[in-house]
Amino acid sequence: MRYEGSIYRPPSEAHSLIIQVTIGCAHNKCTFCTMFKDKKFRVRDVAEVMKDLEMARKTYGRVGRIFLADGDALVLTNEKLLTILNRINVLFPECERTTIYGSPQDVIRKKPEELIALHKAGIEMIYIGAESGSDKVLSDVCKGATRAEIIAAVKKIEASGIKASVTFISGLAGKESWEDHAIQSGSMITEMEPSYVGLLTLMTEPGAPLTRDVRSGKFEFLSAEEVLGETLLMLKHIDLKKTCVFRSNHASNYVSLRGDLPQDKEKMIAQLRRAMQNTSLLKDERFRML
Repeated sequence: MRYEGSIYRPPSEAHSLIIQVTIGCAHNKCTFCTMFKDKKFRVRDVAEVMKDLEMARKTYGRVGRIFLADGDALVLTNEKLLTILNRINVLFPECERTTIYGSPQDVIRKKPEELIALHKAGIEMIYIGAESGSDKVLSDVCKGATRAEIIAAVKKIEASGIKASVTFISGLAGKESWEDHAIQSGSMITEMEPSYVGLLTLMTEPGAPLTRDVRSGKFEFLSAEEVLGETLLMLKHIDLKKTCVFRSNHASNYVSLRGDLPQDKEKMIAQLRRAMQNTSLLKDERFRML
């Protein structure tokens, strides 16, 4: 495949065919992120994407899943996305699902009927980064979207028939505002009712603006035990009526949590409490990674 720069995908897309429909991220200002700093954002020509799909068809015997990258591929117009999706349907009739990254801003710009059209054409899930339910934290990390906008975006996705997989980041508020981050993130999940929630734990790389704040002492990381306490507080403030698949099993996490909310809420809270009492259950820092 003809990839440009480093390629990123959600953990659940490890075995998917990745097709770049954009290069980089249109926002690219989040202070904790270095994923697309080596790229200048652009939308790929649809003809380029078509060639990649043709190449993939000749290369792979079976393609069960396709993931459309880069950082906010949903920024494409519906006309371009539908052209790509229709070609996927012709070339890969065995494909079980197509998924895509989308920013809250991308979703808000789409009309409800446009999201429904994307669903009918094969989009099964949109991965969207919420990061935090706190407007203060969202502003601090330059997310470019407010709590209300993110909630509206997720509700809009779910209403179209597409599943929303929403990512939050433990420890993103540091020691200063961790309680607000936890409580507001929990209540945000309650309000927006996503199909999936993924929880990562903050790690920074040298190129991230947040790293400078860490070095200057402006930002303090939470300890492993404090991260667990924050996660526990967040779970306590989630009160869902419909089922949400909850995962905190990323390589960055100190404790791996897997369950469905609300059914497994107390089980996961108990797991966190055991790990807080017995720190030998925590992942060693040497084995954490982004």
